[in-house]
This record gives sequence, structure tokens and C-alpha cells, in this order.
Amino acid sequence: MKEIRVTFKLHMPMEIKKKGKWFIANCPIVDVCTQGTTEAQAKKNLADALMLFFMSCYERGTLDAVLRNCGFYPASSDDEAADSGSREAGKYIDVPLPFMIDKTKQTSCHHA
Repeated sequence: MKEIRVTFKLHMPMEIKKKGKWFIANCPIVDVCTQGTTEAQAKKNLADALMLFFMSCYERGTLDAVLRNCGFYPASSDDEAADSGSREAGKYIDVPLPFMIDKTKQTSCHHA
């Protein structure tokens, strides 16, 4: 096997509001917005927009800086347990980030 598919999944908070005939979907922590004629379409469009946003950041080498500028920091397992209740209260969207690994070009991925 020369290529391996790896998918990271982000679980991001979202908001959807109806404005006229449109549903506006927003992920406020990274300031990404989109719309759709139905709530389901707005949510799908938001997932697509977030995936493209994060993949674009990765490809430009700015993902680390963007995450830090948006206030992200590593969470401990204690933070995860404390957050489980708040996840149920709000709306979240799962965003897949697909990658391929080319085993023929892979070098050591750990830096000293």
C-alpha cells in the first residue's frame, strides 16, 4: 500500500438563524458563515466552508497561527469531561479534514 487515507474530524460549535427566505449558518469561533434555502442545506454548506477554510490554512502553512489567533489551546482530558454537558446544550457540526499519506515520500515525521 503506497497511499493511506487519514481523516481528522473537528467538532465545531455552530449557529443557524432564519433571515427572510434564507438560513444563515455561522461558526463564530473561526468567523465562517454561509447560507442555504433550508436549515439542512445551510448546515451542509457550513461543513463544506469550514473544511475548505481549514484545508486552505493547512496548505498555506498558517493553520497553527489561525488556531492560536482564534483562541485555541490544547485541552486536557479533564476539560473534555467538564465540556460534555455543554456540547449537548448547543449545536455542533462535525467537519472532516481528509488527508492522504504517500508512503513512498514519507520521511521521519518526528523532529528532534
